[in-house]
Amino acid sequence: MLSIERLNQYYGESHTLWDVDLEVPSGACTCLMGRNGVGKTTVLKTVVGLLEARSGEIRFDGRAVQREPTERRARAGIGYVPQGREIFPLLTVEENLRIARAAMGRRDIPALVHELFPVLREMRHRRGGDLSGGQQQQLAIGRALCLEPKLLILDEPTEGIQPNIVREIGDIIRRLNREQGLTVLLVEQKLPFARRTADTFCILDRGRSVAAGPMAELGDDLVRQYLTV
Repeated sequence: MLSIERLNQYYGESHTLWDVDLEVPSGACTCLMGRNGVGKTTVLKTVVGLLEARSGEIRFDGRAVQREPTERRARAGIGYVPQGREIFPLLTVEENLRIARAAMGRRDIPALVHELFPVLREMRHRRGGDLSGGQQQQLAIGRALCLEPKLLILDEPTEGIQPNIVREIGDIIRRLNREQGLTVLLVEQKLPFARRTADTFCILDRGRSVAAGPMAELGDDLVRQYLTV
């Protein structure tokens, strides 16, 4: 579904990603892991087109997309839930969803969004900024689902979320992946959540991909070397 080969990225003159390779198999949930500051968010932003790749190839659904604008990648089927959620705080829940839906040339809200997140129907007239952190995260995921994506990308979906909502979000990601067949790429710092949610992993260290494989192969040695603080 998503294949990244020898991806290089810079901030100014600082080389931040070094020949990064990443495979996200169709129908799988893949977790991109690593300590803070190793380049995980940079990879995601480059995949969705918010940052321009300096070199390397990004193939989505069999097509090279690294030179395409963000909106074209979204219409092709890449949904993105950024770190910090970035909803429109002064718009209502329903307006947040309809803005995303308008990118598809549609006005209806997919039934799946309200099925997964009933609170979004209940609070549809409330402003996004008045929601709790967990509710805002649900809105951000629902907004991405309004694009009817083939690939859902989530950047630290559990950050700043109360524990009961963390479990609920994990259940929903697994349901989307395993029941709806949605391919998922997520960045996550919480190891128990990653193990419970993802099928495969890729670890970044200092801007380089250093290990990857089935989640069952993420052993204590890799955790100590690349993930513990």
